[in-house]
Amino acid sequence: MDQVTLSETLGLERLEVNLFRGTTPDKEQRHRIYGGQVIAQSLLAAYETVEDRICHSLHCYFIRPGDPKVPIVFEVDRSRDGGSFTTRRVIAVQHGQQIFNLAASFQVAEDGYEHQADQPVAPPWDEVEDDSAVRKRLAALAPDDEDWIDREQPIEMRTVGGRFDSAAPDPREPSQQVWFRARHPIGEDQHMHQVILAYASDMSLLGTAIRPHGVSWRTPGFQSASLDHAMWFHRPTDFNEWHLYVQESPSASGGRGFNLGYIYRASDGALVASCAQEGLMRMKKPKA
Repeated sequence: MDQVTLSETLGLERLEVNLFRGTTPDKEQRHRIYGGQVIAQSLLAAYETVEDRICHSLHCYFIRPGDPKVPIVFEVDRSRDGGSFTTRRVIAVQHGQQIFNLAASFQVAEDGYEHQADQPVAPPWDEVEDDSAVRKRLAALAPDDEDWIDREQPIEMRTVGGRFDSAAPDPREPSQQVWFRARHPIGEDQHMHQVILAYASDMSLLGTAIRPHGVSWRTPGFQSASLDHAMWFHRPTDFNEWHLYVQESPSASGGRGFNLGYIYRASDGALVASCAQEGLMRMKKPKA
């Protein structure tokens, strides 16, 4: 889908003072709603109740798979409006049940002490092949019936070392580097850059924990899904510019994989955001 459709996807209809409704576009044709969409729309719902403050952190849980065929209702709880910080909780509901919840904290702009980890060494973005081109090439070698192969994605992504072949994944180290940015202009509103960065942050993180095990979402019997997601925004940024998403998975156990992500701005190496996520990753047990 193109950027206009992405903006429409993330756009919300206000139903009441603290109640909003969002939808998923028909052309997505997913079996369940992409998790980054619900993160982004929940953050946007929270922003609709906050003035003159910027999100510095969010923490959320995926409770049930989202149904792309019906609208999502977002209920915002105005937990606290303090002198420096504002806290909001958002519950996403479908079919009368919670599918997702988010807690976010917003802060007035402040100056303070600064330090950061250096951006790791990586090949420049213009020396890395676009993931869409890799997918098309792999699909040509092993024809796939997924119609999204030829559809323009709203986030441009370039995986260092190349995307793995989901039809025949080879074991790799539990770490990866991905260049990414919004494909079409976002505008000057900083909170929308955060919303779309949050949308993109869920796109490859879970796959980091899966890499060493020679499986993918296409492996028969394999199950994977995001369970929770946390994000910290350290510095304002323009997500229309290239960013390096550095990802690692320190642990997988108990049917879950744990992942960490660090997002650096290409122009100056600034660390603009960090992420943490745990996801389900297991093989279905055969029926007795």
